[in-house]
Amino acid sequence: MTLDLDAEQLDRYSRHIIMDDVGPEGQAALLDASVLVVGAGGLGAPVVQYLAAAGVGTLGIADDDEVELSNLQRQVIHGVDDVGRPKVDSAAEFVAALNPDVTVERHPVAVSPDTVTDLVERYNVVVDASDNFPTRFLLNDACALADVPLSHGAVYRFEGQVTTFTGGQPCYRCLFPEAPPKGAVPDCSTAGVLGILPGTVGAIQATEVVKLLLGEGETLDGRLLVYDAESLSTETVPIAPAPDCPVCGEEPAIDSVADGEYADRCAVPE
Repeated sequence: MTLDLDAEQLDRYSRHIIMDDVGPEGQAALLDASVLVVGAGGLGAPVVQYLAAAGVGTLGIADDDEVELSNLQRQVIHGVDDVGRPKVDSAAEFVAALNPDVTVERHPVAVSPDTVTDLVERYNVVVDASDNFPTRFLLNDACALADVPLSHGAVYRFEGQVTTFTGGQPCYRCLFPEAPPKGAVPDCSTAGVLGILPGTVGAIQATEVVKLLLGEGETLDGRLLVYDAESLSTETVPIAPAPDCPVCGEEPAIDSVADGEYADRCAVPE
């Protein structure tokens, strides 16, 4: 970690530097850090925006989708001129215009058992900003096996949830042993989502990431934060470690992502 911040950086990050909990050392740590954001959509957009503004030096962005007009209601790093473009390209240009200190590594690929391990092991923290259960379980398993902290977020209509897994117990499979049957939980294109909601949840995820990189504060590890935008209320639910969890339990059944079944219920084969 280097502390030789130049005059422009001292000005740009001055509100961080004057904080006792951050200071020049903390800002230098952010500039030296690397974070993988999986999904450049509703959740990923505010995560990318705020981590770039905070000066996280390397942002990996993994997404194989293109920008659609219907995305613009909530995916705030993309614009009308980006419709039809790969989201990783639009996101990278947004970051470059916001903060030249940040290097963006574009990963225009689907996160799969073939790609996830190499992606996860390159970064200090991983952000799950995906919109489907197979990817969530896959990222959980890969991060748990690689001992890489994972921030999880999800949204549905007026409701959102956030948690953080820092290694050991619990993990996402302690919270959800397997995915619900296909079609049991409608996605945003079917059920809809309040456009502002992903911004709120994504901002909380970005906050968790910055705290992890700084080593400051208390994260949501072991707790699920549930946010209801309609009533503007929150509830924090403890996540109990599951002794029989196939990833972090006493006798884990998953030694690699090749052991999981991610196409259907994300269950562990008998």
